[in-house]
Amino acid sequence: AKYKEGAVHPCGAQLHTLAIASGQFYLATATSVTPTAMSQVRIVDASYVDVPETAVRPPGPIKLTAMEALWIVIPVLQHVLLYEGDDDMPPFHAILQSLRSSLAATLRSFAPLAGKVVHLEETGDVGISCSASDGVRFVVAECDADIGRLAGDEEHDLRVLEGLVPEVDMSQLPAPVLAVQATRFEGGVAVGVTVHHGVADGRALWTFVEAWAAACRGETPATTPCFDRSLVKLPGGEELARSVVRKVAPNLPSVAPPSSLVEDRKRFTRRTFTLDAGDIQRLKQRIVHLGDSHGAPLPHSPSTFTAVVALAWTCFARCKPFSPEDDAQLFFFADTRARLDPPVDVGYIGACLTGLISKLPVPELRGDRALPAAASAVEDEISKVKKDPIAGWNFLTLLTGACLDRMMNISGSSGFRAYEVADFGWGKPRRTEPITMNHDGQVALMRSRDGQGVQVSVSLLQPAHMDAFKSSFLELLK
Repeated sequence: AKYKEGAVHPCGAQLHTLAIASGQFYLATATSVTPTAMSQVRIVDASYVDVPETAVRPPGPIKLTAMEALWIVIPVLQHVLLYEGDDDMPPFHAILQSLRSSLAATLRSFAPLAGKVVHLEETGDVGISCSASDGVRFVVAECDADIGRLAGDEEHDLRVLEGLVPEVDMSQLPAPVLAVQATRFEGGVAVGVTVHHGVADGRALWTFVEAWAAACRGETPATTPCFDRSLVKLPGGEELARSVVRKVAPNLPSVAPPSSLVEDRKRFTRRTFTLDAGDIQRLKQRIVHLGDSHGAPLPHSPSTFTAVVALAWTCFARCKPFSPEDDAQLFFFADTRARLDPPVDVGYIGACLTGLISKLPVPELRGDRALPAAASAVEDEISKVKKDPIAGWNFLTLLTGACLDRMMNISGSSGFRAYEVADFGWGKPRRTEPITMNHDGQVALMRSRDGQGVQVSVSLLQPAHMDAFKSSFLELLK
């Protein structure tokens, strides 16, 4: 798209995301506001950062694996990083120059991210096409909102947050893989990233951000990226991937999602909770104690991921008006890189995920033993991944027949070091938030800003349900 000086960002035009992709307690809220109070994000420039001639490009298209082909109809993965200004923050023009030059340097080893997702008609595959003319769209914007409020613990303007990530049309192939945006505030800057989920999962996204930030600081990235899809061994290989493409996207080059998977995320209420190390330790102890006191001891203390997910799932079951005769369901992903045979390098840039579903009766999640019951159910699913890491690779099949209205889904990971890796030379972001959360009961996890706790971002449709979720959350952390 072409933008003119002063054009208003068409916030939220990208609505096709799957309704599935710390000693203090902090609370942040994200809700829509009335148009009269809404700040605007104005696009002032849009250009391309070219891939350097010295970049290492693949000899041909990179064919997506079956795991990745599932994402072509639910492709949008977006995050925004908010930085509050201080005496060490350079002026905005210097920030732009640094971001552009370091992005170009990063693309020497991440060249496929500047390519396009294409339909390879001769074989029926979908893959990443790279060429000498490739570049990443770099959008420059400005916003008159209070970045301190956006990055702090007060009510958030979700429409502004959506405007801080670049809009990318991925409903037709060819589709861009990556776009970035830098937005100037009075007193800060935002960096937004939009990437195609079929090319990069959350771990891959943060690997790229870490490399870009390191280059911006004048340092060498710690991880060498790998785009070799042959390392991911799935039964059926390329033919399996082609069969997935035929099933999920029968109308190529259109890859618009089914209407059942589309939600308008502006209708949702969003809050972000941060648990510090003390909160997490007390939560784990409570889970163990409750298990012991009810005659169902856990075999070991739960992991941080398990404990936080058990807490969120319990709150979800208590905040919604489910029938006591129903099951409350939980969906989450496991990264299979290290569990494949042979393992895939940590620097693998792709989507390497397997899906998992847990179910518990609603009364069990509302009873005294809810937390250990939820933790045990999560651990049971994780143990299955250790035995067969690819059993749930086709997560869309797993979700067939599931009741999405009674399902909480987890994205991200409590191990994602988003704050730590995103220092471009002017400090850690004050806040980073996922944008593509539009399921009534979606939870996104990442490590907290202090590196010791967990940030938990929650999306629910009804404000009253969010209030009830918060109440349960606080009560269970006492």
